[in-house]
Order: sequence, then structure tokens, then C-alpha cells
Amino acid sequence: MLDSLRRIVQVLRETSRQSERCVGLTGAQIFVLHRLSLNPALSLNELARLTFTHQSSVSVVVQRLVERRLVVRKISCQDGRRLELSVTKEGVALLRKSPDVLQERLIVALMRLPSARLRRLGALSEELVRTLDIGNQKPMMLFEEPKRRRRMGRVRSVSR
Repeated sequence: MLDSLRRIVQVLRETSRQSERCVGLTGAQIFVLHRLSLNPALSLNELARLTFTHQSSVSVVVQRLVERRLVVRKISCQDGRRLELSVTKEGVALLRKSPDVLQERLIVALMRLPSARLRRLGALSEELVRTLDIGNQKPMMLFEEPKRRRRMGRVRSVSR
């Protein structure tokens, strides 16, 4: 079990590093960009469902993509209360140059499992998380660090 887990984590980390070297994006960012390119005009909640992550986790990744001008947020033409996410031309161009990330293959592999085995794997994984007492950890997208808040230091007065 540990060897299998090590292999998966190792390849996830390696593919994320490779994508950072090639195009300057993490594996999670490429994964989100890819999902958005296949499904334009998604809401953040819809994107979270498609990436199998919590909305707060995927929003961190989306914010970084917006800051890099690879994704845009715009108000829906059909519903003025709805924000839609779309990949920009720059995002599409970067995605064409990016390597494949393991997240896509991992999801496909999990979905190929018979539903009873997938439920059992999920239950065993949850049991392991509880046994390790790490259930309170917020599950971020793989190798994507949350934004750190800047600490405000003391303001020193400048004498002239």
C-alpha cells in the first residue's frame, strides 16, 4: 500500500514540476485550465464538481490563472448574477504547449473501477485519514499551496 501511494504521489509531484519547468504552471493549474477549455463558461461551483475538489480549493487556482490572464471571469449574458469562467487565447496557447498531468489519468482510472470497489476504496481512504487524525486538514488541489496572507508589520516613522 505504501509503495503504491509513494508511486502515485511521486508521479503527481514530478508531472507538476515538469509542467512548471515547461510552461510555468503547476499541475493543478494545468488541470483546471484543461477542464475549463473543455467546458467554457463554467461557474466556480461547476468547475469544482468537474475537478472533484471543493469550491474554496479550486478558487485559489482560478485566482492565480486570472492574475496571469489565462482565465477571465465575466457576468453571464443569460443571468446577471452568474459569474462565468473562460480560458483566454493566451491560456489556450499555453495549454497547447503544456505536458499532460496525472490528475486527468487518475480520475479516468478511478472512474473505470466498478462502483462498489470505488466506494470501498473511498471508505478505506477516509478511514485512513481518520486514523491519522488529519481529517481537519483542508484538502487543497494537489501541490497547490494556499495563498499566504501578508503579515502587516509595524509602520516605522521616518525622521528627516
